[in-house]
Amino acid sequence: MTRPTPLAAPLAAHVVAIVGAGLVGSGWALVFARAGVRVQVYDPVAEVRARILPWARESAAALAEAGLIEDIEAVIGRLHVFDTLAEALDGATYVQESVFERVEVKTDICRAIDALMAPDTIVGSSSSGIPASRFTEGCVHRGRFLIAHPVNPPHLAPVVELVPAPWTDADALEGARELMQAAGQVPVTLTREIDGFILNRLQGALLNEAWALYDEGYASLADIDATISHGLGLRWAFMGPFETIDLNAPGGIVDYAARLGGMYHAMAQSRTPRAWPQETIRRAGEERRAALPEAELAARRAWRDKALTGLAAFKKASGLAP
Repeated sequence: MTRPTPLAAPLAAHVVAIVGAGLVGSGWALVFARAGVRVQVYDPVAEVRARILPWARESAAALAEAGLIEDIEAVIGRLHVFDTLAEALDGATYVQESVFERVEVKTDICRAIDALMAPDTIVGSSSSGIPASRFTEGCVHRGRFLIAHPVNPPHLAPVVELVPAPWTDADALEGARELMQAAGQVPVTLTREIDGFILNRLQGALLNEAWALYDEGYASLADIDATISHGLGLRWAFMGPFETIDLNAPGGIVDYAARLGGMYHAMAQSRTPRAWPQETIRRAGEERRAALPEAELAARRAWRDKALTGLAAFKKASGLAP
């Protein structure tokens, strides 16, 4: 095993290993290759490994067309796919784990990484809501493990949540933050663990209300979606909820809270948290499949990524990008 580059070294001197190369892992590979880093990718499934480079080339071409990268061949040339975990980890300063979202699966892969990694390597998990303490406690190098949760797809949505386990080394958390910033991502650092982290707790609050409104028959899925895509989402594309309300009252955030805080509190009290009703989920599935047949899901994801690429280009041109 080659010793990894010190964390303080220039970005181009680092090696990043990607473990798990599905939708999220492939996006991560492109994030670091685009930033000038050698990327070593491993997935246990041969078919997945075979798809990585063709997908990356197609995605890099879309980024180049939008003016977000300049040299496609240089980006693709930094991607290296390996058949074994040991080869992918060789010399890695940072490892991004993106395997299936199950505690037992993540426990197994983290222990395998732990057995092969250098002591100073940092390992970030793409876990969407499971804290690292639930699958890294038994690792010898557990102080080097943390959560690095992206938005999907990570090469188009730059925010990444960094969540330490109780035993994560302070320099590992800081090293991950510095690496993400250098790679063009927007790291959000949590002070401690919480299920769902920040992003999915915020998304969950919105989803819970959306399901309740749909279940109670107030509006269709399409109309509920429209309130976000053609309303709240327009502002949220470049500012968060606190800045939004700060600008929505003459006296700023304190004035907004004085005017509307009571209304929001009353709405929250009117809701009793409950599981999403299975019958409502079934109806929602029928409504969505009537609007978008299952066979067209992949094409719609490609449409989404193209739209996100255009939005990223706009934000860069407007000085709104990180």
